[in-house]
Amino acid sequence: MILVRATSFVPNPATAADNAFQADAPAGQSAEATAAKAVAEMDALAEALRAVGVRVHVFDDDDHTRPDSVFPNNWVSTHAGGTVAVYPMYASNRRHERRADVLEMLKSEYRVQEIIDYSGLEPDGVFLEGTGAMVLDHVSRVAYTARSHRADVAVLERFCTDFNYEPMAFDAVDSDGVPVYHTNVIACIGTDVAMIALDMIPDEHRREQVRERLAVTGRTIIELSEDQIREFAGNAVELCGRTPAGKRRYVMAMSARARRSLLPEQVAAIEETCEIVAVDIPTIELAGGSVRCMIAGIHLDRRPPLAEAELTEAVEAINEDNPVTPDGRYVDGNA
Repeated sequence: MILVRATSFVPNPATAADNAFQADAPAGQSAEATAAKAVAEMDALAEALRAVGVRVHVFDDDDHTRPDSVFPNNWVSTHAGGTVAVYPMYASNRRHERRADVLEMLKSEYRVQEIIDYSGLEPDGVFLEGTGAMVLDHVSRVAYTARSHRADVAVLERFCTDFNYEPMAFDAVDSDGVPVYHTNVIACIGTDVAMIALDMIPDEHRREQVRERLAVTGRTIIELSEDQIREFAGNAVELCGRTPAGKRRYVMAMSARARRSLLPEQVAAIEETCEIVAVDIPTIELAGGSVRCMIAGIHLDRRPPLAEAELTEAVEAINEDNPVTPDGRYVDGNA
């Protein structure tokens, strides 16, 4: 998984208008103090996940013009079979979060066959902010998506065609009628358990369709309340770690705030198949996202160790097929 250690973190003014989960830093707290607290929280998350055997790649970012770079899952996703997606972003000051060094690392350490870049759609005013806009069911190959100006259905359908997912779009709103800005704040879909705020889908028929589609594999559905959603209980993610003996273990990563909001029976349902890893990240949550937003998962096969000359040759071959600019945009557009 990928984490970005944003040393100039601050809640992004450009996203405050449509992100009802966003809040200002405490009155009187300097930007430097806010950033320092956020960095400590990022480090704590990386340490906690490494402790349960999750492979973590950390990229430093000291660019003060990228306040939301701590949330890389909005611009990049990786997929089994060796494909990487790069996404169009709604806020203009988020578009240069795309980084060539992240993509180069994926090419050099994992088997990447193709990169599909949708970012060329930004001038047309259509967006799909990665696994923030979509919550992907990797078992049934369904892309659950709450419609918004950050999740254009036409781009969703293109993604689903390219990556062999079934699109399932729906409207989702809070009790004040405000649309949910990202699907991953109201839903988390794991292998055997799904957490979702079904009551925030106002169309009863569509709500039941979502429920039935999630349950078809026999997974347990944990219904979250809107109050729990506001505590970021839906913004969790299932990860695969390793025990000290090398045995596979599944963990559910979330914030300590989210963990505190869960009922005992909900915790018990998760822990039947996953170990909960909860980290306190109150400063980062001021930006309107939590642990899931911080994680860009890696669903690629690792490369075997290569000699330096072999590795250089392999990466050059990928680059020839997928030329990239320093800001992470692919030269051919491919969008």
